Amino acid sequence: MTAHAILTLAWLLVALYMIFIYAPSDVNQGNVYRIMYVHVSSGWTAMIAYFLVFVGSVWYVWKRSPFADDVACASAEVGFIFCSCLLITGPLWAKPIWGIWWTWDARLTLTFVLWLLFVAYLLVRSFFINPGRAALLSAVVGIIGFVDVPIDYMAIRWWRTQHPQPVIMGGPNSGLPPSMEATLFVSAGAFLCLFFYLLRQGLRLAEARREIGQLRRLLSE
Repeated sequence: MTAHAILTLAWLLVALYMIFIYAPSDVNQGNVYRIMYVHVSSGWTAMIAYFLVFVGSVWYVWKRSPFADDVACASAEVGFIFCSCLLITGPLWAKPIWGIWWTWDARLTLTFVLWLLFVAYLLVRSFFINPGRAALLSAVVGIIGFVDVPIDYMAIRWWRTQHPQPVIMGGPNSGLPPSMEATLFVSAGAFLCLFFYLLRQGLRLAEARREIGQLRRLLSE
């Protein structure tokens, strides 16, 4: 087991302890609010993942770098998992609080669009047999789709949504008690550490696939 894997596992265990034991119950929502730590951490991680998809896509279009394409593809694969977790935990949190699984709130809708962008990117990659064409067209999707990320992040601030205000860093009337805020940041850090661990594994798989493809071409010749 690598040092990164050990760090990720330890960080996740600390996060679980803080979520279920260290952080107090919410006065209004009770214990159900603890879903927030997974929900928000998944959302931040998914946005970072799509930002890397965007950076890798721009880099590939500019330099035609195979490594840049690998970064974008691996980020999309892992980001899709975290974005799916975001969409699953959202309704689980919303049902006991709002009495409804889903409402076409601006933030929720934009998050669903982000999930569809991950799907679109991965579908484009699998649709074309030619690797170069697949990489280029998926890069275009990754670049154009990134416009959804800042809009999604700012939705609470720009429109009246189901969330009356940002959880943190939203002004004088927003914020969490210190213990809850610490738990949120530890959880977000653990998810981010897990993301980069999975990203590294994805890059290794991409490199292995490229080497196998080269060996096949050599054998066919």
